[in-house]
Amino acid sequence: MDLGLKGRVAIVAAASKGLGRAVAEELAHEGASVAICARTASELEEAAGHIQKITGCGVFHQSVDVANPDAVTHFVSAVEERFGRLDICITNSGGPPSRLFADTKAEDWRAAVELLLMSAVFFAKEALPRMQKNKWGRFITITSSAVKQPVDGLLLSNSIRAAVTGLARTLANEYAAHGITVNNVCPGYTRTARLDNLAASISARTGAQPESVFADWTRQIPAGRIGTPQEFAAVVAFIASERASYVNGTSIAVDGGMIRSLF
Repeated sequence: MDLGLKGRVAIVAAASKGLGRAVAEELAHEGASVAICARTASELEEAAGHIQKITGCGVFHQSVDVANPDAVTHFVSAVEERFGRLDICITNSGGPPSRLFADTKAEDWRAAVELLLMSAVFFAKEALPRMQKNKWGRFITITSSAVKQPVDGLLLSNSIRAAVTGLARTLANEYAAHGITVNNVCPGYTRTARLDNLAASISARTGAQPESVFADWTRQIPAGRIGTPQEFAAVVAFIASERASYVNGTSIAVDGGMIRSLF
């Protein structure tokens, strides 16, 4: 299947590792010009070099704190200057720490809002007018299956990512007439460093061994296994493609069947 991504220009945030990196790699394989950002310059440079080596596509990269609106503005402007356009914007960020409500301070809430919600707002402010000008665009947020079924211990993620879902659903209504789709893609348990850190946090809080935590997660998944970043990235690439032009305002779980709701 030709996804129609060749020649498209895509931004992928938080792409130095994990899900963001897998998505950037998948888009490059499909022929898109890819621009990636993350906070740690050394990890970002390594990721860009790896993607270029295995796909043959040059990758624009810039160190960016996605919670800083000026940094996002500068990055998106630099991408447009480099490639002449912007077609696809995929928002993503690291997750907030695992906390229980009683242990969560006001500053933790503020930091989570800036990291998860406002970063998506900043990218939307920059990307959507550019897509509107071209009458074509894909704006995709990487959120979490927690927006459909909250995960114990992920209070901040459960709460703030739900706001991102509401933002995206509203933007889908406002921009659909301009040839722009807005969707959320919601990873379930996927084997990344973030999942290892979450298992370690649960282990420290409960005394359960990390391998026991992973075994418990696996039992919740009808597919009987933890997902891979590449499986998640393939779904994002389809949603970003020409072939997904009538998919709009959705929150798609990529979770091996873990979410048991009908919608």
